[in-house]
Amino acid sequence: MTDQTTLALDTRDGLPDTLRVLVEQYPRETWQSHSNFGQLVQFWMQRHMMFRRLLRQLQEDARARAEGDMGFEAYAPRLSQYAGTLLNELHGHHQIEDHHYFPKLVTLDARVAHGFDLLESDHEAMDGLLHSVAQGANSVLQGAEVSPFSAQLDRFATLLERHLTDEEEIIVPVILNSGFRG
Repeated sequence: MTDQTTLALDTRDGLPDTLRVLVEQYPRETWQSHSNFGQLVQFWMQRHMMFRRLLRQLQEDARARAEGDMGFEAYAPRLSQYAGTLLNELHGHHQIEDHHYFPKLVTLDARVAHGFDLLESDHEAMDGLLHSVAQGANSVLQGAEVSPFSAQLDRFATLLERHLTDEEEIIVPVILNSGFRG
C-alpha cells in the first residue's frame, strides 16, 4: 500500500500503479478516437488546456516584467486579467467536479474509486495554492518585486500540471470505459 505522503500533490510524481489500471487499458494517445470520447470529455479537456495556457501566459509575462521587457503599465492589467480568470475558473471547475461529477464518476469503476479521494485531496491543496498565487499577484500589483512571484508561478505550474495530468488519467479512462455522458 502506498503511503499518503507519497500521494500528496507536492510529493508525488505520478499515479500509483493501482490507479493506472484504466489508463493502461485506454492510453492517452487513443482517447480522441474512442467512441465514448464525446462532448463532455472534449469540453473538460478544453478547460484543462485553457488553465495551462493562462498559466503559461502568466509565467511568460512575469519573466518579461522581471527582465525589463514589459513595463508595469502593460503588465499590471494583464496580470490582473489572466490571474483573475485562472484563479476564478480553476476554483469553479474544482467545485463542479467535487460536487457534481466526482460523486457520479466514483461509482463507475471500483478499481479507481480511491483515485477520486486523491483528486479531492488535490483540490484542497490547490485551494491554498490558489490563495497564495492571488496574494502574490496582489503584492506585485501593489509594487512588490515580480521575481519571487515568477518563481511562485513556476512552482504552481508544476503542481497544477501534476494534478491535471493525474486527473485526466483517472477520469477520461473511466468515461471511455463506462460511456458516462454526464
